[in-house]
Amino acid sequence: MRFVYNSVLRWRTDAFFKEQQAVGYTQASARLTAIKTLPETAFLNEVSSVPLQQCLRHQQAAFKSFFEGRAKYPAFKSKKHRQSAEFTRSAFRYRDGTLFLAKCDEPLAIRWSRPLPCEPSTVTISKDCAGRYFVSCLCEFEPEALPVTPKTIGIDLGLKDLFVTSEGERVGNPRHTARYAARLAKAQRRLSRKTLGSKNRAKARLKVTRIHAKIADCRTDRLHKLSRRLINENQVVCIESLAVKNLIRNPRLSKAIADAGWGEFVRQLEYKGGWAGRQVVGIDRWYPSSKRCSRCGNTVASLPMQIRSWTCPECGTAHDRDVNAAVNIKAAGLAVLALGENVSGIGQVPLSCSR
Repeated sequence: MRFVYNSVLRWRTDAFFKEQQAVGYTQASARLTAIKTLPETAFLNEVSSVPLQQCLRHQQAAFKSFFEGRAKYPAFKSKKHRQSAEFTRSAFRYRDGTLFLAKCDEPLAIRWSRPLPCEPSTVTISKDCAGRYFVSCLCEFEPEALPVTPKTIGIDLGLKDLFVTSEGERVGNPRHTARYAARLAKAQRRLSRKTLGSKNRAKARLKVTRIHAKIADCRTDRLHKLSRRLINENQVVCIESLAVKNLIRNPRLSKAIADAGWGEFVRQLEYKGGWAGRQVVGIDRWYPSSKRCSRCGNTVASLPMQIRSWTCPECGTAHDRDVNAAVNIKAAGLAVLALGENVSGIGQVPLSCSR
């Protein structure tokens, strides 16, 4: 698939810059047919034509995004990066937990993570940078809504604690990258000493990649568990609408913000809330949740980050910075659901409201 993608991409690029000729999917598909007839590329006939055609469809979608200004120019695929092949219904057969691919005599040896709800319509075989193979199946299913509960909650995302709830619960940030920093640094030092293009360098690079994969797996597993617990226990979850791409530009905090995985956490809350019939509401990022007194509504002019607790000058209430912010986030999110309008002049943005 990578060979076909790169070959056709080079041909399309040359046709545009040298001959000013726009090439669409139909011409690209004809180009693939011509490539398969060449003696030096006869190996392409040994695999199913479906994943080869699918990679051209993905390339066409990449070009469409580029011309519409939503993405950069399509890049060539690297052998070191993730590899994948997509099979539609005509190129595989699924029977009783056994998957057969076209032009493959033996079924795939798969350790299923869960039973499939129905026969898949699309199967994607992928290989990540750590050399692990995965099978992803596209299936249709009807999600079951959870029983309605009166419990609602607001959460304030952070770095010291991954999030703090309006009930005062603090969920610590495990800092997975820092936990594996010593092992990662040692593996990267060994990689830097290897000769370029050597087999020992390839082995050292694989060790570095596996550590990165371990960090990503630990982070994803924890976020899935936490998001599932919040959705199961609460009917409404109120959160901040953070611009993570902007926050990650901070040179001092970018590594810690990326390690926390705020964007992935919010994404999981949204789709799991939609499946379970829960409501996930995001308040405006400029809402002064930390500087606003959750008891009297007074807003202080300034509250530096190093101040973790403060006392309201109007009513004298002592506040924990994070808990007070979570309480305000909950109040603002519930006001959005009840009124559907701005709160204290600050616009609110519902992320997903499933009824």
